[in-house]
Amino acid sequence: MTNQKIDTKAFKRSLQQSENYHRRGFGHDAEVAGTMNSEYQSDLIQTIRDRNYRLQVGDVTIRLAESFGFCWGVERAVAMAYEARQHFPSEKIWITNEIIHNPSVNQRLREMNVGFIELIDGEKDFSVINQGDVVILPAFGASIPEMQLLSEKDCKIVDTTCPWVSKVWNSVEKHKKRDYTSIIHGKYAHEETVATSSFADRYLVVLNLAEAKYVTDYILHGGDRAEFLAKFKYACSEGFDPDRDLSKVGIANQTTMLKSETEHIGKLLEQTMLKKYGPTELNEHFMSFNTICDATQERQDAMFDLVKEDLSLMIVIGGFNSSNTTHLQEISVENNIPSYHIDSVERILSRDRLEHKPLDAEISIAKNWLPEGEITIGVTSGASTPDKVVADVIEKLFELKATAIV
Repeated sequence: MTNQKIDTKAFKRSLQQSENYHRRGFGHDAEVAGTMNSEYQSDLIQTIRDRNYRLQVGDVTIRLAESFGFCWGVERAVAMAYEARQHFPSEKIWITNEIIHNPSVNQRLREMNVGFIELIDGEKDFSVINQGDVVILPAFGASIPEMQLLSEKDCKIVDTTCPWVSKVWNSVEKHKKRDYTSIIHGKYAHEETVATSSFADRYLVVLNLAEAKYVTDYILHGGDRAEFLAKFKYACSEGFDPDRDLSKVGIANQTTMLKSETEHIGKLLEQTMLKKYGPTELNEHFMSFNTICDATQERQDAMFDLVKEDLSLMIVIGGFNSSNTTHLQEISVENNIPSYHIDSVERILSRDRLEHKPLDAEISIAKNWLPEGEITIGVTSGASTPDKVVADVIEKLFELKATAIV
């Protein structure tokens, strides 16, 4: 990733003062809410909620996580996209990426004649955007260079960035103000992390606790500089020097990462700087703010509760490129529960064949995945998954077990 050193706060302020910039809705709240309820909500899911997140019919028991599916930030982003289509009925509307990581929601927007910027050789093709077009920034945000380009094109910008993501950006701004390097817990190529890193002068992205330990060992003991730079070749700012740029660090995160791991990484870096510089100098070398998304935390906590139950299998529903959904799947796998990550009911081919995505692997077919006899199936979904998609999956599970929902 490249990093342009600009006054990001001044740019944001200028953009937000522009008449072409829209951060709130357009006054179509009631109509859009009605449309979204009819398209994405489910009476079946509400029934299961009302029955203490449990539904037993015949020999099938569905145990639904007590926090799952659409979060507030995602629902807000989709509603703003719907409002934009109503408010600009004749203008060409584009989205810089998927509005959220859910195939059915993105397909619905395509049906509403909303275009999606294509990737060509790994780069977004903004050449299709013309002056006066409407461009929607997705829930996980857009990078500073992208926003600059769109501003220069004189587009109407509809910014649906989740406030939790903006909170992380504000933390990175504070790091930069004090000349700290931002250590970002995330996936360096994920859209949200790309956007977050664009607000930093210096940054390093660590994927997990193992990579964080590698960094802290380097801070304490030094090491092979060339090896370090090769390891983080695509995950650091231009000109990054581990011998120079790790003396003052601040913590940030991709909001959809595993909460417990983000906390461990922050504590590890704090202890490392304490050990190296001592308690009196700690605040001159380490900064930390709570930027863990409430919705992500709630869904992970609910999953930790769900895996304690006696489950025959787990179904995790969400986009295959959804980071928060993947982490829900990780929790299930780590607890040795047969678990299948699917993105829609269409992946359930039969009671003997199911198309799913294992962790760190390509989509594959699971055979004989649905046990005979009495079973309890755990069900959860990522923050970008509508209730209607979850309901379709549950109805299919009952159908395969030849059990009618009364």
